[in-house]
Parts: sequence; structure tokens; C-alpha cells
Amino acid sequence: MKKINILLLMAAVAFTNLQCDTSVKGTVIEGNIQNAPGQMQAFLDQVMIGKASNILAKVDLDANGHFEFQFPEGLQAGIYQLRLGAKSINLVLDGTEKKIEVSGDLSTIQTYQVSIKGSKDSQALAGIMSKLFAQQASAQDISNFVDTVSNPVLGAFVSYRALGPNGQFIDTQKKALQKLSAKDPNGEMVQEYSNFITAVERQYQAQMATQLIQVGQPAPNISLPNPNGKKYSLEDLKGKVVLLDFWASWCGPCRRENPNVVKVYDKYKEKGFTVFSVSLDGLDSRTASRLTNQEQIDSYQTQQKQRWVEAIKQDNLKWEYHVSDLKKWESAPASLYGVTSIPRTFLIDREGKIAAVNLRGAEQIEAALQKLL
Repeated sequence: MKKINILLLMAAVAFTNLQCDTSVKGTVIEGNIQNAPGQMQAFLDQVMIGKASNILAKVDLDANGHFEFQFPEGLQAGIYQLRLGAKSINLVLDGTEKKIEVSGDLSTIQTYQVSIKGSKDSQALAGIMSKLFAQQASAQDISNFVDTVSNPVLGAFVSYRALGPNGQFIDTQKKALQKLSAKDPNGEMVQEYSNFITAVERQYQAQMATQLIQVGQPAPNISLPNPNGKKYSLEDLKGKVVLLDFWASWCGPCRRENPNVVKVYDKYKEKGFTVFSVSLDGLDSRTASRLTNQEQIDSYQTQQKQRWVEAIKQDNLKWEYHVSDLKKWESAPASLYGVTSIPRTFLIDREGKIAAVNLRGAEQIEAALQKLL
């Protein structure tokens, strides 16, 4: 009788413990999204680099913007996309997460201005992505992220998203792939990412092969006067790292790019960096043929020169090396360097050799520049 009572007691204790077990089973992704309209749905997709995403589940948001995904079997390590209407963010999971909480405003969620709890890697992803959207992270920051992040899937995905098909930063992508392959050499993501990198590298090599000026060759000299008639020569700047910048006052993209060049110049001018600007302002023969006499030609040329001078002042291009032969698209240096569109840049190392071409944006210029200083 005592044995039966003991068995009954043990069964009762076990049942009580079962009732009191409130631990989370599997994986739950819970969200609270402000300013979400009624009848909105949330989707969770599984993402693979280089392939279309796969929808895993969808749920409705309630009137307060709350939703909840439940995966009783858990979610495997990998990349996921949380979609809310036209807005989306990515999550990177290591496979151990039990409950993930996402909160934010629908109007800013796309730029990763969100709070994420319960997933260390997703928090890290949101941190670097929010900086990218705010233009506060450079290509060098992405390279550093790949070097230091513990989860190679996270490093590969950030590299893929941030650098995309830009062949100038293929070394960072290859580094991310190497770390990913070391963890899972036969994984599908390794193969897909490798295919993507191969395609980017081939396209970049084909593009570079058509350029008149190639990386590694000596930079042809340019010797022209500034607006006041003082002559400057590019070869006199050996020993400095130089950004050779082709632009013009009439070129809208050039004028929008100028603040980026100024930003990099201000940051690195004391470390041996400068800018050599070649303007494609002035008068070409086609325009001159429409003018009736020399007086009109001289007047037109003076106006174009003045626009060049005013643009230098307006855009605060504070370096001294501003030159031009005032022949517009018939500019001798433009022909020498194969320039057919502007803005066009060439980064020249301390030995006077071409180190990079067609850099755009402060991030690209700075990332290439840091390798030379």
C-alpha cells in the first residue's frame, strides 16, 4: 500500500511540474510595430545569398500592431527576412534562439531603426545596417566587421548587402567567403555566394580591360594652368597620394560628388593626400563654329572660365591644384586618360602609379585611400 501511495505521489509531482513548465518551446518571433495600418500581414522568409527567398509563414497584425510567429520545431541557423507590407528587415539566427522580440515604427523599420531582443546576431546586423543607411559606415568598416564578427554567415551577408556588385571591394567579399567556407565548406550558401563573387569579379575585370588607363601603370603627366595662369604638373606631386578628378561646373553629378571629395580631403590632407582637379569647362570647336567672330569667342570663353572659378568657390574646393585647358570635351588630359564621362577619378599612389579608378562617394575614396597612406 505504501508503495502504491509513493507511486501516486510521484505521478502527482510530475503532473504538477508539467503544468508549471512555462519555458518557450521551439522559436517564437514576436513583434510590436507602431503606426501599422489595419489588416496588415507579417511574413517571414528564409533567405539564401544569390537566390530567391522562400516564404516560411505569415500572420496577421492585430489592431495594436502586434504579431507572433510560432515555430514549434525551432528555426535553423541562417538568414531570414521579416516583411511588413513593402517594408522589410533581415534577421540572422544561430539556431539557438527561443524568443525574438522586434519593435519599432513602420515608417523607419526599413532603415533598421528597430529594437531586437533575443538574437545577438540580429542585433549586430541591425547595428551595422542602420549605420549604412545613415551613411555612417565606410567600406573599411564593412571589412573590419567581416574580420571581427564571430558568425561568418553574418559577415558574409553584411558584405553581400553592403558591397553588392561593386568589384572594387571584391577582396572583402572573398574574405567573407573564406570565413564562411571554413565553417561549412559544403554548404549551399557557400556555393551560391561563391557564384555571386565570381560573376562580380568577371564583370569588373571585363570593365577594367576596356579602360585606357589601367591600375598599376604610371599616371601620365598633366601640366596645365590654374585660373590665374599658374602652371601645375601632376608629376610634381610624387610622394603624395593624389586623387585626379575630372569634373566641370556644368556637370550636375560632379557638383553633387564634390562634397564627398572635400570631406575626404579635409580628413587626410595632413597625411600626404591631395586632389588634382582637371576641369572640362571652356569652349570646344563645335560650339566655337556657331559663334560669328573672335570677339564672341573670347567673350564666351571668359564666361566659361568664370563659371569654373565660381564653382570652385561655391563648392569649397580648397586644394590649390585646379587646372584646365578650357577646351571642354576636347581637353587634352581627358583624351590622354580616356575620359568620356564625368565625374571621373583616378587614385595615384606615392610612386605616381594608378592605384584605383572611378571612385565615387566618400566611402569608396576613403577605403582605397587608407590602403595607400
